[in-house]
Amino acid sequence: MKTGILGGTFDPIHIGHLLLAEAAYEAAGLDRVILLPTGRSYFKDGTGVTDAGRRLAMVRLAAQGNRHLEVLDIEVRRPGKTYTSDTLQELSKCFPEDELFYIIGADTLPQMERWHQPEIVFQLARILVETRSDEAGSGEVEITARSLREKYGADIRMLPVRNIEISSTEIRSRVREGRSIRYLVPRDVEDYIEEQGLYLAKTM
Repeated sequence: MKTGILGGTFDPIHIGHLLLAEAAYEAAGLDRVILLPTGRSYFKDGTGVTDAGRRLAMVRLAAQGNRHLEVLDIEVRRPGKTYTSDTLQELSKCFPEDELFYIIGADTLPQMERWHQPEIVFQLARILVETRSDEAGSGEVEITARSLREKYGADIRMLPVRNIEISSTEIRSRVREGRSIRYLVPRDVEDYIEEQGLYLAKTM
């Protein structure tokens, strides 16, 4: 089975995340895409991030009704900081027959060499890099990919997607300002944000 993995803080998950998951599913011929909310990222100190249980609930709401989207809580349940290398090792044990495809944005690719144990990440998963039309074939992305292929033997593939300018930061700001987030997030996620009173204050 070909399994895609899309991780993120998902604070909140939005339509752009879902379009990326769907694009990866189709373009790479995946059998499923696992949505993986982060627990405590070592790139963030956790300040101002909505608690993991609520972020997980929103991801589950967003994924419902799509048979090839699955949600796992392994990073949310893991104590301490979250490392992708640990997650991929755990997934490899859970799904030993699967080919793993880790889905990232083009802006993440240059950061991967600074990740914890990047050699394990590249050993265990093929990397699908989201490339919008303004980034496709860009020298910087290709140079970085070539360098990682040469150094780690990484299997890096470009994943063309349509330009969707949506960010979780924008959504949080719109909620605080009392502006609509209709069509930026799934309706069930919008309802959950309203019911829980999320993003109305700095405290989460």
